[in-house]
Amino acid sequence: MRRWLCAVAGILLCAGLSAQTLSGTYTVAQRDTCVLMLDVYLPTAGSQTSINGNPKPSVLFVFGGGFVTGSRNDAFYMPWFKLLNDNGYGVVSVDYRLGLKGKKMNFDIFHVLESARITKKAVEIGVEDVFASVRFLIDHEVGIDPYNLVISGSSAGAMISLSSALETCSRTERSAILPEFFRFKGVISFAGAIMTLSGMPEYRSTPPPHLFFHGTDDGAVVYDKIKFGRYGYIGSSALVRDVFAKNNYTYAIYRYPGHSHDIAANMYATWPEQQLFLERNVVMEMHRVIDATVVDPAIPVYKSLAISVNDIY
Repeated sequence: MRRWLCAVAGILLCAGLSAQTLSGTYTVAQRDTCVLMLDVYLPTAGSQTSINGNPKPSVLFVFGGGFVTGSRNDAFYMPWFKLLNDNGYGVVSVDYRLGLKGKKMNFDIFHVLESARITKKAVEIGVEDVFASVRFLIDHEVGIDPYNLVISGSSAGAMISLSSALETCSRTERSAILPEFFRFKGVISFAGAIMTLSGMPEYRSTPPPHLFFHGTDDGAVVYDKIKFGRYGYIGSSALVRDVFAKNNYTYAIYRYPGHSHDIAANMYATWPEQQLFLERNVVMEMHRVIDATVVDPAIPVYKSLAISVNDIY
């Protein structure tokens, strides 16, 4: 894990980051191990906050860190938050409990199912905390429309984001804290996957548009899928092929050959694709399907993030 933590820290220190203006920090809930908070960044004054009279959504962001580290206000995210704000999108960056912090993980053949159950529990804890933040936004006026949210996450945060959207479409005990009609307006996943103990994910109602970014050589979060009976680790490629495409759901996937887990850190560089998705799929509600393999030298390759789960745990 030390190698991975050092890699992330190195990126944060070397990124040449500027501060973004914080509109407010709010306490969401008290948990056994921590206080959950969220930060709000409102659209930049004078920015265009609607398209043809339709309001742009806010992005609810869930940070990454393998469920063992990370924070909602890491300096690394600030240039991307500012880019969103300057283009008329609010940002809400949220806390969640780190469900694998201090846990002993082993992914050999004798322990993989146990590790899958532990990871699934960490995702569920994160989903519960995300829903607490959404409930806070519903109950408190902070300048953010709680019914016009695109949920987005990086790595572990992308796993939580994908599962949060799944649970609002399939109504679980965790989603009962939200109004029955609540749905996210969209999902943006940077190197995410869904951990399942009951076969391939099934959406009981049509999911919102999903945007997937994933490196094809990702060794930390599976790009395709790993299955053991009904236990599964279902990555972006398998979700698109086996669920979204088969059911004619709205999605866009960008696949990056030669990239590993660095795509989880490439929010800023992939802004043009995000912008099209937000404007067309989300705001204009187009049924627009994209499946693209991207070879672009302009997309940074963070070789220090060419990691596996064994480097994290």
